[in-house]
Amino acid sequence: MKKYILTLTLSLVWIAFAQASDPAFVAAMQKQLAAKNTIATFEQSQTVTNGFLRIAEATETEWLPLYYAALLKTEAAFRFDIDKDKSLDEALELAKKADKIAPGNSEITALQGYILMAKISIDPAGRGQTMSPQAMQLFGKAINLDRENPRAVSLMAQMELGMSQFFGTGPEKACGMARMSMDLYKKEEAKINDEYILPTWGKKQADQVTSKCN
Repeated sequence: MKKYILTLTLSLVWIAFAQASDPAFVAAMQKQLAAKNTIATFEQSQTVTNGFLRIAEATETEWLPLYYAALLKTEAAFRFDIDKDKSLDEALELAKKADKIAPGNSEITALQGYILMAKISIDPAGRGQTMSPQAMQLFGKAINLDRENPRAVSLMAQMELGMSQFFGTGPEKACGMARMSMDLYKKEEAKINDEYILPTWGKKQADQVTSKCN
């Protein structure tokens, strides 16, 4: 029985690896990521999001398409005049689906915290007290899962800065974390190649925090 379970586990790992390494999958993801970088309107955002969702339907064991669809819905809430809560609720559901595929993933966990941070921004006074600890917990968990994840660190820095401004305390902790994230982004940049489809976003947010630390 143990041998059967081990064989099944190894088979599932191989299937997931083979799918993620499939040239067609990589090419489809690259096409959507290139389109993501050109989004200027909500309609374009929806089109690219739907493209990622179609990839997700075709590759049910891959978390990345769901992750990017959730990220786009989160960014849409920040960028466009839409029903922000609806977009963020949809983003959270997509992130939960991604989490079921890849539990304990630092990137997905950090994204879940980012979605909560976006929801807080809609009504800081009404939501900050209850949602801020949840977001901070998710960012802390994401950091513990992968201390080399620059997004987990930079998003935590953003939350720390916002809390320091709200409570009138110094930004030293936020600034320290933001600088740490910048170092991690530099390390990440060295890994990026033509076939890199893992998340690389967040450096602009880290820049915004560090710009307030001078």
